[in-house]
Amino acid sequence: LLHVTYGPGFQVCQSLGGGTGSGMGTLLISKIREEYPDRMMMTFSVFPSPKVSDTVVEPYNATLSVHQLVENADECMVLDNEALYDICFRTLKLTTPSFGDLNHLISAAMSGVTCCLRFPGQLTSDLRKLAVNLIPFPRLHFVMVGFAPLTSRGSQQYFALTVPELTQQM
Repeated sequence: LLHVTYGPGFQVCQSLGGGTGSGMGTLLISKIREEYPDRMMMTFSVFPSPKVSDTVVEPYNATLSVHQLVENADECMVLDNEALYDICFRTLKLTTPSFGDLNHLISAAMSGVTCCLRFPGQLTSDLRKLAVNLIPFPRLHFVMVGFAPLTSRGSQQYFALTVPELTQQM
């Protein structure tokens, strides 16, 4: 981080669940905010679910982390852990989804959200323009991520879907 001089901002991927996920991620975000108060901060945050994990501290970690995200992040892309598993079971028909399967879904959604930052064109944007267009008020910066078509890691990359099928996946 010492050599960042003209970067438009930061993107942080984090879990708000148990272990070091929630505390470490929010500590990193607050330290970056102290050092670079004028830079935009975008997070991709995986919110825990009691149906997926039975870790006792997850609700506490998530509650404490949300406060830090409200204060220190400019854009929070919310990824629901329960919804990720539900997509794997119901849409992708996976019987035992692995972390690789979940990470594939997350990476596809992240790629879609950030493509306007990475590729030149008429809709080229930066983190600040993205926030201006997505966020009505500064403290209401939690955005649910939607993505279609949904594919698993091992499936073929190109196949035809009808409009109702795409709408159902959203």
